[in-house]
Amino acid sequence: MAEQPVQTDILISGGGVAGLTAAAAFGAAGFTTICVDPTPPVTAEDEAGADMRTTAFLHPSRGVLEASGLWQRLAPYAAPLQIMRIIDAGGAKSEARLTRDFNAADISDEPFGWNLQNWLLRREMVARLAELPLVDFRPGVATTGLMTRDAGAEVTLSDGTRVHARLVVAADGRNSFIREAAGISVKTTRYGQKALAFAVTHPLPHNNVSTEIHRSGGPFTLVPLPDRDGKHSSAIVWMERGAEAERLAALPVAEFEAAMNERSTGVLGPLSLVTPRSVWPMMTQIAERFTAQRVALIAEAAHVIPPIGAQGLNMSLADLTCLLRLCDKDPAHIGEPAMLAAYNRRRWPEVKAREIGIDMLNRASMVGLRPLRDLRAAALGTLYSLAPVRKTLMKAGLGVR
Repeated sequence: MAEQPVQTDILISGGGVAGLTAAAAFGAAGFTTICVDPTPPVTAEDEAGADMRTTAFLHPSRGVLEASGLWQRLAPYAAPLQIMRIIDAGGAKSEARLTRDFNAADISDEPFGWNLQNWLLRREMVARLAELPLVDFRPGVATTGLMTRDAGAEVTLSDGTRVHARLVVAADGRNSFIREAAGISVKTTRYGQKALAFAVTHPLPHNNVSTEIHRSGGPFTLVPLPDRDGKHSSAIVWMERGAEAERLAALPVAEFEAAMNERSTGVLGPLSLVTPRSVWPMMTQIAERFTAQRVALIAEAAHVIPPIGAQGLNMSLADLTCLLRLCDKDPAHIGEPAMLAAYNRRRWPEVKAREIGIDMLNRASMVGLRPLRDLRAAALGTLYSLAPVRKTLMKAGLGVR
């Protein structure tokens, strides 16, 4: 006789940062939750496969982290982001010709957000899941089958287990198995760009300023990190056209540091590479809808954008916050059509609007011709000079109306 399916309220497919956060949030909210991912999370910086990127949690995202018990673990490792600085270095030389600061103090008593390293996020999130009795985290296990009915979804796992869930949350990335199994298509835009991600130390303090330097190929962004071995430290995301990014990633350290320091305009003094370099392809992608029968898409299963303005994961946590509120509001009807329709109605238009905005910003950052770079600098100067516009842009970036 075949074994009966394991029963759960929520099945989360995907154990990245978004999936682990979702598991902690649903578990802390009182829902039985199973989270699976085919690849066990790498939770140490020096292990093979460590994610060298960082994540800036913007202020509105902190609520879901606090409610799930994650923020208490993460706060000691977080670097606050008080000022978002934009530098245009699109002149004849790679030097700052226009600098504009967006200060969180203009709109809030709190910083814009807090920056943390992705491998460390995984370490602390996995530890938090172990404390939650309603969460069953199964690393090394993939979703291999999905069948949905009015009464629920049956998910088959790679170890042969069958799980009956009231709601399946797809957090399994841009190539989501759940999304494809649910028959949801996506629209993808490729930029021919890649991003290098790594960490550096530097002699000048960052003073909690996140700095985005625009020249050509894409932004070069320095994001504050806590001090490292007594030295000031920042994470860097350096976006370039694909071939150039691969060339830079392969350079010997001394040559790479020379190129990096030229591109940085010396804003924090000489930068020293202190971690491996990882390379990530850039794209914009959005699913045609964020729901199917008994299925909700979040994070990169729903949308992918370039890392500009710290929007990516914060959009993902906005997905999670919306979904969690709908489940909390009517727990007897989790995963039913009315709830999923409300989720899609609230999230899809918001995500689409942000996708369009980030796409425009990225294309502007890529321009190589001097006249277009001059136009970009002029537009930045004009927008910044209008205080109401500046405050509106900051609030929009945070997702605050």
